[in-house]
Amino acid sequence: MIVTRFAPSPNGPLHLGHAYSAIVAHDLARERGGRFLLRIEDIDGARSRPELADEFRADLEWLGLQWKEVPAQSSRLEAYAAAAARLREMALLYPCCCTRAEIAAAAVAKGPDGPVYPGTCRGKAVEDDDAAWRLDVTAALARTGPLSWVDEVHGEQQARPDLAGDVVLVRKEADTPASYHLAVTLDDAADGVTLVTRGMDLFPATHVHRLLQALLGLPVPVWHHHALLLDSDGTKLAKRRGSPSLADRRRTGEDGPALADALRAGRLPAGVTFGEGVEGAP
Repeated sequence: MIVTRFAPSPNGPLHLGHAYSAIVAHDLARERGGRFLLRIEDIDGARSRPELADEFRADLEWLGLQWKEVPAQSSRLEAYAAAAARLREMALLYPCCCTRAEIAAAAVAKGPDGPVYPGTCRGKAVEDDDAAWRLDVTAALARTGPLSWVDEVHGEQQARPDLAGDVVLVRKEADTPASYHLAVTLDDAADGVTLVTRGMDLFPATHVHRLLQALLGLPVPVWHHHALLLDSDGTKLAKRRGSPSLADRRRTGEDGPALADALRAGRLPAGVTFGEGVEGAP
């Protein structure tokens, strides 16, 4: 049975881009007789606002979607720690105390998390107890060999996690214990997700997630990377740029199911367009 999910972070209100992503996941599950899950990704440190989770539920109900909610990320910290410990035992993680500014100054390429880490701390003795822990991608690929994954929209892909560099899996911040890469990969496996639907901006990250699945012996889903919704200047709709929220639309009395149907049909509000591919995708 197909299982999809919508996994928002409660660090800001949902906007039209989130609505479209939730609708894609919901409709694919419904069309194929499967299940649509809601998972709250609430380990973003002090930025996480628990009260927003109730807003998210109200937004999805307003759109006319039905879902089953699974445990939030904050209930899964032991699983993240166990996976990280396993990777350390495999000698695939190393500590790093580089700052973002140092990485940006030394990087020569851009990956899914920003500037690609140049490997400054790899092989060095780092004594900082607050260091982040990075995946040694070269050593990991030597263990797994070549990998591939399948996207429903873009076909079969050869996994290239090396393009992202040695990504962080365990963060320095005590209140944000696991990176997106580690947490979401473990969560999708635990929740039995078989079709991972998300925007094209996360296409490059999937190469890393496929590697983690191979290292940790996790099931491999199929992916479905959909187009992004862009604002009038061609940038992705985003909470941090103040894109109009679903909650505001809901409170003004807008018809939620009608909005959902318009998004399904590609009828977007004025100033909003569909984007094309992103770097790292075909």
